[in-house]
Amino acid sequence: MARREAFLQAVFNGATEEFLHFIQLHKDAADLFDLNELLQELSRKQKEALWEKLKCLLTQALVDDPVEEWQRVGEECDDDMEIEGAPRKEQTTAVIQGVTTVVSFSIPTIDENINCKDLLECALILNGLLDALPVSEKSLAGAIQHLCEQWWQKDLEGKEPFGKTAFTLLLRNSFEKKSIVGADIIRLWQIHRALLCFDYDSEESNEVKDLLLRCFMSVSHIKKEEGRRFLSFLFTWNVNFIKMIHGTVKNQLQCFPRSLMTNIAEIYFRAWKKASGEILEVIEHNCIQDFMHHAIHLPRNSPLHPKTRELLSYFHKQNKCRQGVDEVLYRLYQPILWRALKARNSEVRSNAALLFVDAFPILDPHFNKEDTDNEIQRQFDELFALLEDPHPLVRSTGVLGVSKIAFKYWELIPATVLADLLKKLIEDLAFDTTSADVRCSVFKCLPIILDNVLSHPLLEQLLPALKYNLHDNSEKVRVAFVDMLLKIKSVKAAKFWKICPIEHLLTRLEIDSRPVSRRLVNLLFGSFLPVDQPEEVWCERCVTLIQMNPAAARKFYQYAYEYTSPANIAKLMLTIQSCVNACIQESLKVRDSEDEDSEKENTSMPNNVLSVDDIPSMGGLLEVVVILWRSIHKALDHNEGAKNHIVRKFASMLGEYFKTFKDDRCISPLLILASFMPPAAIPAFSCGVISKLRNLANGAPDEKYSTLIDCLCRWGKVGHILELIHDWMIVEPSTRESNGTSERRVRIQEMHESKPELALDYAEYLLTHHMNRDCLLSLPKEKLSQLLKVLQAAKVVLDSTIKGTSTRLPGFHQTTALRAFSLYCRLSIHLQYKFASEGQDYLSYLEETGAWIGNTVLPAFLTEEQEGSLDPLNETAQLVIQTYLTVCKDLIAVGLGDLEFQVHLLNMALVITCQDRGCVFIPVLLCILKEMVEASLVHHLDSSQQMAELLDNIQRMFQRILECLAIRLRTLREEGIQLIHSVQDPLREFIHVVQGSAATCPVIHHSVLSSLLAAIVVETGYMLQQKASNPEELTPPKTFSELPPLSCTLMGIVIKSTNVIRSFLNELMESLLNDEIEGIPSITSVVYIVALIKGKYKLSYIKDTASALQRKLTTYSEITKEDVSSTKRTLYEFALLALDEILRP
Repeated sequence: MARREAFLQAVFNGATEEFLHFIQLHKDAADLFDLNELLQELSRKQKEALWEKLKCLLTQALVDDPVEEWQRVGEECDDDMEIEGAPRKEQTTAVIQGVTTVVSFSIPTIDENINCKDLLECALILNGLLDALPVSEKSLAGAIQHLCEQWWQKDLEGKEPFGKTAFTLLLRNSFEKKSIVGADIIRLWQIHRALLCFDYDSEESNEVKDLLLRCFMSVSHIKKEEGRRFLSFLFTWNVNFIKMIHGTVKNQLQCFPRSLMTNIAEIYFRAWKKASGEILEVIEHNCIQDFMHHAIHLPRNSPLHPKTRELLSYFHKQNKCRQGVDEVLYRLYQPILWRALKARNSEVRSNAALLFVDAFPILDPHFNKEDTDNEIQRQFDELFALLEDPHPLVRSTGVLGVSKIAFKYWELIPATVLADLLKKLIEDLAFDTTSADVRCSVFKCLPIILDNVLSHPLLEQLLPALKYNLHDNSEKVRVAFVDMLLKIKSVKAAKFWKICPIEHLLTRLEIDSRPVSRRLVNLLFGSFLPVDQPEEVWCERCVTLIQMNPAAARKFYQYAYEYTSPANIAKLMLTIQSCVNACIQESLKVRDSEDEDSEKENTSMPNNVLSVDDIPSMGGLLEVVVILWRSIHKALDHNEGAKNHIVRKFASMLGEYFKTFKDDRCISPLLILASFMPPAAIPAFSCGVISKLRNLANGAPDEKYSTLIDCLCRWGKVGHILELIHDWMIVEPSTRESNGTSERRVRIQEMHESKPELALDYAEYLLTHHMNRDCLLSLPKEKLSQLLKVLQAAKVVLDSTIKGTSTRLPGFHQTTALRAFSLYCRLSIHLQYKFASEGQDYLSYLEETGAWIGNTVLPAFLTEEQEGSLDPLNETAQLVIQTYLTVCKDLIAVGLGDLEFQVHLLNMALVITCQDRGCVFIPVLLCILKEMVEASLVHHLDSSQQMAELLDNIQRMFQRILECLAIRLRTLREEGIQLIHSVQDPLREFIHVVQGSAATCPVIHHSVLSSLLAAIVVETGYMLQQKASNPEELTPPKTFSELPPLSCTLMGIVIKSTNVIRSFLNELMESLLNDEIEGIPSITSVVYIVALIKGKYKLSYIKDTASALQRKLTTYSEITKEDVSSTKRTLYEFALLALDEILRP
């Protein structure tokens, strides 16, 4: 009581210090003084007196130290004066803060009997201070803002200015923060009606408009419930503002995620629901109908199209639960939807169909029964029309629509209509031969109908007609068909094997791709691996599956691990092993019984019992074990106990398996099984693998040794294979000493049998299989270098063959030596890649090989050509060069050939093509040029001498290739045409790569196109001169096949790409401007080519080229004075006519 009196006395006496002291006590949580309690205890007169004195206190403080002067004084006064004025400013701020606090706590105590005139004046003074407060006084500004919100929410006298202030500040402050706080949005909603205090057309509202439109760009406002209420309320402010809102939303749709569309639609829907009069009309026609128009006319690939549809879908859903929605949808769709369904543009029809289906049925609730029935019938007719539309996209949309409508309204649609619709889907569109998309949509949409249980009886009758669709030639259709079968199985609509027989499913599983096969395994999984039944049943089903279709069984168990646990897979493996063991034991018992008494009852097994004599079944079971083990090997690696158990089980019987099964069908999976086990677990077998490999004869098929090599590689014993290769490639006597201690020892020499062909088979198998190659390259460098040296011996054989000397290695023939040479070069590349980081340069081996070819092989090859001899020695030289060039191409492709190596290689290639016989290497040389250009893109910033030399050699090489092709065509036309056909693919790839290098390697790009242009112009000009002798043959060109062979091929490649054509015409234009194309034959040939390009492409810059040609041709007008029979005059007149045709509009 004493404190209350003291507080009132302090205010009444204008004791500022005491007043501020009480304000500080209120803020102190430890003190019991509370202004809220104090004000509630005051009488009406005391409150009125307090508010009057507060006004005086505030007014006096502001007169003594005006807030407006704070900023000016801070800017004009020096530091000393600022220091002196600081305490006064702090006291004034404290007084304003204290008064604001008292006024804020006074507002809840106001009732209708209290005169709050003085309190209102205080609040107005504080409200007026907000714009003058410096930025540093954020706390004080926040308190005054809160006071304004309280005044508005209390609905007190004079609330309008407070509402406008609070509303503006809340909007402004929320966007000044890094992220919008949900509490600010709630506060904004609490005073949302303050917006109506603003005059829309006044200037003070401009800032509010901008801030409000920013709210529609804010995801935080759209996601929060109070935010959506606030945004929907904004539609009621002004009709013109609705248009601004809608424009802002449309501009932001591309930035918003699709998941936000439902929230945006809810904002529009709430605004529409509460609107009336002109505002309602604007929302319906300028907003909702505008979205409808965009949903129909936006391109299907536009990112806005699905968002607009999602937005309208919200309204369609409200149609079923909110009154009035169906009427407005019918009214707004009426002028645009039905017309769009008949539009000429198929995409518009499809978009309209999507909306029609989503909103179906679109009815006016004011229709009587007859009108309603007629309208529904009309809409069903539209559905049938969609299913018969000429465009596949519309038919696919119609299929989706029928499926959705049938699912939703099955019990309401007449049975005859349902039957007709489904028959149209299943008996007609499912077999649509013109579009795989339509067939696919049928099988994707039928599961929608299957979700309605009422559809199952009818579909069970109709679906068996689809069984052959499993064999559709489109993969996506087969995928959709199997997905439909999975849906049928899950909803238990029918037995899937009655729709598509098991035999069909297994046949498809055997041959189909991974996406289809995985789904088929999922479909059949419960039938052939029923995990809820005993494991013996699993094995029985496995045997049944193998006997029905062995290949399908292998594919089934290949993907089985995706649909069950590794533990179940391991159990199945062990169950199969037990089954095989039982068959072996039974077989042994039968044999023993036969030995004792052939007439005993158990001397034979019933035909229906599995036996070891059933090789297909036994082999199939062993293959399944291999496949299952491979599928869970990663899981086993993380579970040593389970892995060791499985290894022990199979290792204990492996020897018995090899004794029992002798057929290759069983041996192959047994060998693979052995490779999965450590060699120590199967010592009897592992010790004999190398012997098996050693005992094979030359020419043995790869299935005899491939699995054995895989075993050794998995066991880390690839070194033994290298020893075999070394022994068979280089036959040298090995000395073995007898045991003894005397100095006189017996020395025994063993000669290893020479099997170079088999050795190369082993080496090639190691290099061409990824896992084995990794094992090989993991060996020490010394062993790999030794293998390289062994293969290098092939060069000695080839060298002697080419020179005609008698040096031979035992067992080495020409073909064997060529294979060894190829492996030597390829191994050099692998070693260079493996050991380049260690400073070992294996590239030098290839460089030495190149030098050997240049010094020995190439001269022999070219000499033979000059003498006209075509004996086997020449063929050997050609094969050596071909092999080396192919390896070099691969070396450059993987980025291991440096600039120096590429320069040397091109120098050799230039020498090769200097003679006519070098034409045989043009295809591989073009591939090399392509790889070099691609490699140069990486080094395009390299301006070294070597890079310049390389680019120059590439240009020269390509020009030389074109010359070789032209010469071969002139000398041996038939062989030349065959050669051109053989170079088409590498030439196309080369030009494609050159076009891609236009920006990074303009020199190459310009030179290649220049060479192309020159070759085409020269050859075509020569042809036109021949035709000019008989003017009747000189007719305007129609197809590129009318060009000479080389030009036809080159232009056929050029016209495949618009970019290449553009570059080609740019090069042609540049050549014309630089006077590089001179003479009537050359100009006429260019006109001829441009006319052909115009017939293929309608490009604007073709006319620019034709105009330049016309100007060029006019410089030769004096030719018209020559004799009419002159060849040049004939060509000149032909070119003029062709240009007129090109330039004709």
